[in-house]
Amino acid sequence: MSERETTPATPATPATPAAELDALAADLERRFRTATTTVSVGDRAVELVHPESYDDLITEEDFVRDERLPYWADLWPSAIALAGRVARMSAGGALPPGTRALELGCGMGLVSTALALAGARVLATDYYEDAMQFARVNAWRNAGAAIETRYVDWRAFPTDLGRFDLVLASDVLYERPYAALIAHAINLTLERGGVAIVADPGRIAAEAFVEESASRGLRIDVAEIVPYENGAVKQTIAMYELKRGWHGA
Repeated sequence: MSERETTPATPATPATPAAELDALAADLERRFRTATTTVSVGDRAVELVHPESYDDLITEEDFVRDERLPYWADLWPSAIALAGRVARMSAGGALPPGTRALELGCGMGLVSTALALAGARVLATDYYEDAMQFARVNAWRNAGAAIETRYVDWRAFPTDLGRFDLVLASDVLYERPYAALIAHAINLTLERGGVAIVADPGRIAAEAFVEESASRGLRIDVAEIVPYENGAVKQTIAMYELKRGWHGA
């Protein structure tokens, strides 16, 4: 071999989804004090890894910037109820494998994991990068699915997400401005013939959300009322179901 000749570099072997997500899980365990909570979703026991303490994640910097609080790190009753509805839809044939599904505000990923278990193609979105990383790990560990994620700020909602057969959100109406923001997000992303479901325990923006949705040509009804009780926590969770009306965009 002449001095000018060199041995071609061996191409790097792409990481498999399993290797990538196992490495991500290890990184989360290193950066956070974590805990595991088991939730029944249909006939499945879903084990969710999540930060042990919500309080550990509160930072003055985030709050001063835009009053952000790490709500994603709590497991909310509405998410449990919505994951159960996903399981029932799947069991009843209303959520066939391959369904294109979007979750708005995925948090630690319980609902996205339920979607992955049903065989949906999932895009999980959140305002916190760490939330989406936990969602990816939880979907992988419970469903063996490498879900997609994307950072989304509802106040500057992207126009290039595309449209989905199923759009889901749980307990996202806790501030008045979110009524219009969530209605706008659903209007942008819901496929004609698709359905959106928003699980809400009676938050401050729920009534305005109904009005904002209707003003955009979305037909909205309360499809189900789900009672929730766990110790001292008692809630009544409304499942708002939205479809595109005849004059919807």
